[in-house]
Amino acid sequence: MFNIKKTLTIAAGVAGALAFGGAHASADTTDYVVQSGDTLNKISAKYNVSVDKIAAQNNISNVNWIVTGQHLSFATDDTTSTQTASTTQAASTTSSTDNTASTSTQTASTTTAATSSTTTSSSSSSETAALNALIARESSGNVNATNGQYYGLGQLSAQARSIYGGNTADYNDQLNAMKAYIATRYGTAVNALAHSNSTGWY
Repeated sequence: MFNIKKTLTIAAGVAGALAFGGAHASADTTDYVVQSGDTLNKISAKYNVSVDKIAAQNNISNVNWIVTGQHLSFATDDTTSTQTASTTQAASTTSSTDNTASTSTQTASTTTAATSSTTTSSSSSSETAALNALIARESSGNVNATNGQYYGLGQLSAQARSIYGGNTADYNDQLNAMKAYIATRYGTAVNALAHSNSTGWY
């Protein structure tokens, strides 16, 4: 049976949530230095800013590769958590009769997300460790290291730098060039390190 009072209550709740969620956001810029064991997922959760936003603002082409000591600068949004809470409240109001099914779905989603995050974190940790090992071996982290035609963190040749960049003394520029070179030639930093271990070069 159609209940106009319930319908008006639900509509008002949704409208209120949308109005509250659309509030003007005030953004602050955070300068963060990557610590051992960090991943973009952890930093994203800590500062309530998306992984994609951090990657875009720091020219990171592969979100699974960041290096200890790397500087990240990104804008944080104070209203993100408020918008999420408002949306959740509106959804709860409009689907109060489906609480049991909704709870089961949320639990399953949370479990899946946690499993995915753990897998990604483990893979990212291995990649970061391999990349750090290559940097330590090639340049000891010195952006100005040179050995003939080879230059920078990853000791890329002039030909490689003409393709992937990394000709400046900027840490992130060299790091991204090294990652791009590794991705094209070896697929992963783990593979590149294995090759370097067996041949002395990568």
